[in-house]
Amino acid sequence: MKNHERTVMRMQPMHIRTQTFEEVNLGYSKEEAMQEASRCLDCKHQPCVNGCPVGIDIPGFIKMVEQDRIDEAYRIIEASSCLPAVCGRVCPQETQCEAVCVRAIKGEPVAIGHLERYVADQYYMKHHNVESIKQKSIKVAVIGSGPAGLSFAHDVIKAGFQVDLYEALHTPGGVLSYGIPAFRLPKDVVKREVDTLIEQGVHLLTDVIIGKTLMLEDLHTMGYHAIFIGTGAGLPKFMNIPGEMLNGVYSANEFLTRINLMKAYDSTSETPIKRGKRVAVIGGGNVALDAARAARRLGADIVYLVYRRGMQEIPARHEEVEHALEEGIIFKLLTQVKEIIGDENGTVKAISCCEMILGEPDASGRRRPIENPKKIMVFNVDEVIMAIGTTPNPMIIQDHQTLQATSHGCLVVNQETNETTIPMIFAGGDVVTGSATVILAMEAGRKAAKVVIERIQGLT
Repeated sequence: MKNHERTVMRMQPMHIRTQTFEEVNLGYSKEEAMQEASRCLDCKHQPCVNGCPVGIDIPGFIKMVEQDRIDEAYRIIEASSCLPAVCGRVCPQETQCEAVCVRAIKGEPVAIGHLERYVADQYYMKHHNVESIKQKSIKVAVIGSGPAGLSFAHDVIKAGFQVDLYEALHTPGGVLSYGIPAFRLPKDVVKREVDTLIEQGVHLLTDVIIGKTLMLEDLHTMGYHAIFIGTGAGLPKFMNIPGEMLNGVYSANEFLTRINLMKAYDSTSETPIKRGKRVAVIGGGNVALDAARAARRLGADIVYLVYRRGMQEIPARHEEVEHALEEGIIFKLLTQVKEIIGDENGTVKAISCCEMILGEPDASGRRRPIENPKKIMVFNVDEVIMAIGTTPNPMIIQDHQTLQATSHGCLVVNQETNETTIPMIFAGGDVVTGSATVILAMEAGRKAAKVVIERIQGLT
């Protein structure tokens, strides 16, 4: 049995990391990738494939990496995923494919995500032209160019159908573009993967808000055989505590969008953003960690991450937690914000918090936090960023009243087909589940695309 240790990925030096929005992880060299690929045991039952929501042939592409056959490795991945360079960077492999890697039984799993990233980056460095796919006259509309919509479009365009991809913002990519900072996911990586789909024949239309610029009924009259809704969950949640309307309180969505889309970190940007020196980020997910690390790069001397559970319950990726700790983010665990305190000018000056104690597990399977009102803490801060989750924007539901939604504003779909309560209108990703991961949104897009392709082919 091969038994050498997992190949560590190189990173930006610490003295540079917190001063720039450039990517922290630097990727593998050819020698490092081939060495890591050689650790794969090529298991007969392939548990990693079952652990991948989109079903990538992981042992297959890794074998190609070991032989330095990058084109073949890319084609294997691309058969199941249109976002290999994205997923290699932000997919939570540690709880999916790598979690069931046989090597993890007696050591560390194969670095599947690092190898996927390596394949995509190397392939894109060599190839610039993509062949357009011959299309039939059948048209399909996709609303939202985030991971669910892109994944759906990828499979449908490969089936030979025309795909029109509608995006409300001026830049495609959804949460990949506006939500994840460049130090974790460079924007040129997102662009090149979207550009690949466009070169294959997907027709992108930006600055089109379905429910305002065009209505769902308009799309029906335009002759689309099927519609897929992948508009994500971009409406931020707040805590409804005193002080949330003070100057200096942001939702993480607004904070990160100003940074990622409007480049507010650049002194020449026309989009302003507060550069707090003492910042509190409320939440424990990937978005909270992204906001905290971004605030550090904007010049904050102190960044608190305030989370009401403990480190074992924190939902953010392990890698991001490690990077945040390395970058000096102060974790205030088992702590709940009760009030945001302002000064005489209506600007944030502190947060008042209480200690939490973990009780029995709740519906999420995590231990339920219980307040200890006898222990109150006050932290002086000049900026607060709320990162406690998001819900879908209700615009499409308000446009078409027959679309059924849950009390949280998520679209109701058939679990087997991802079809909504309106025939041939499908949905997937965060607009159905609420905020979740990129790869789960892609899985939903693929599931819906399979049904759409089968139904349309059955009619022709």
